[in-house]
Amino acid sequence: MIARSLLFWVFASISHSAIAGSMVVLDVQAALQSSNAAEAFRADLVKSTSQQESQVRDLENQAKKMQSDFELNKGLLTQEQIQQKDLQFKKVYGEYQRQLQALQQQRAAMEKEFLEGMRPKLDQVIKALIDEGDISLIINRQSAI
Repeated sequence: MIARSLLFWVFASISHSAIAGSMVVLDVQAALQSSNAAEAFRADLVKSTSQQESQVRDLENQAKKMQSDFELNKGLLTQEQIQQKDLQFKKVYGEYQRQLQALQQQRAAMEKEFLEGMRPKLDQVIKALIDEGDISLIINRQSAI
């Protein structure tokens, strides 16, 4: 089922104007991203990282609120209070950056794992394309001018 879906998107990603005899330009990235497997992966990615994303957004909002409150009240604060508010802001903002980076790394690792798992299926689809279409050359769209 995944291979059939991927085959459809590979065929759909082939540039019809680039077909000249046995040469084909293929947009592999578009084929992968348009497949049912990619759609399911994106849904799973959002679901599995939604809690961390929510925490990151909460920290971002907290840091923004602290910054705006500070700007509103900075004329009323003593130097000690300013330093304390600045320290609190730096702590929250630092945690926000740490959690955001961890979330981005987790998503990148999951995407890499997905692409590595899809590579053999994509190779099968490309081989089927070569056999069925008597293609002797496939050029990746990103490599073509």
